[in-house]
Amino acid sequence: MASREPHERVLAGLVGAGIGASLTPAMHEREAARLGIRCWYQSLDIGDLGIAPAEVGSVVDAARRTGFTGLNITHPCKQLVMRHLDEMSDDARALGAVNTVVFDGPNVVGHNTDWSGFAHAFARGLPDVDTNQVVLLGAGGAGTAVAHALLTLGCDRLTVVDADHGRAAELAAALCARAGSGRAVAAGTDRLPALLRDADGLVHATPTGMAARPGLALPADLVAERHWVADIVYRPLETELVRLARRRGCRTLDGGAMAVFQAVDAFELFTGIAPDAERMLAHFAELVGAPTTG
Repeated sequence: MASREPHERVLAGLVGAGIGASLTPAMHEREAARLGIRCWYQSLDIGDLGIAPAEVGSVVDAARRTGFTGLNITHPCKQLVMRHLDEMSDDARALGAVNTVVFDGPNVVGHNTDWSGFAHAFARGLPDVDTNQVVLLGAGGAGTAVAHALLTLGCDRLTVVDADHGRAAELAAALCARAGSGRAVAAGTDRLPALLRDADGLVHATPTGMAARPGLALPADLVAERHWVADIVYRPLETELVRLARRRGCRTLDGGAMAVFQAVDAFELFTGIAPDAERMLAHFAELVGAPTTG
């Protein structure tokens, strides 16, 4: 993470829709207190504010003018916020999504800590698994960040699967342009049985499995003991997919560690101080009432 001058006082916020249950404010405020930083972290739900997603720039501008240090950005504003920035990190520009905004003097700077959050979580939770052939289910914003992380970590061949084949193909082409020809390919969901017969692991990056959208995004019989399985959903922490994979004897990674590590990286961007990641993981486990895997 790029560092900045350390801050003793921080005013930050989370911008998105339906964010009332987010654990991000609590994680930031607790860690700041442990480090002797005065931190106020506000939830800025665009629904409650009566603001359309396309008007996210008005929230960013108001936050800048009222002295905020930075903002976390979540669904559905990660792409929409980009037009309201002065600068972007290379990763955010490559991914086409911003989840962290820092007010650096007069400049509004966008970053993406989703990809680095997954990379840290994966390296910690599944450090020695084979990544010769990996299937990624979901080519949306979260899938894009995960795909970037997997190729950065050395995945040899990533197959991006999405119900919208055009979206999967677009992501695969962008990944190959950055990481090298043949590193990523696209496929439709009808190819999942054949793909998983040869795959080392599966990463799930769709909304299926969230509390409001329970269930599985693929047929249960495709998950086998030889696979490792990672899920980015963390509410609930044990999704139906994670529970199924554990029953099958798979090594698993739930979405909790990614949620924490993206917050770890955002915290450093806001404060200029590296937080204690293990302490934040423990606090997250306390908040959800269960340990994170990995």
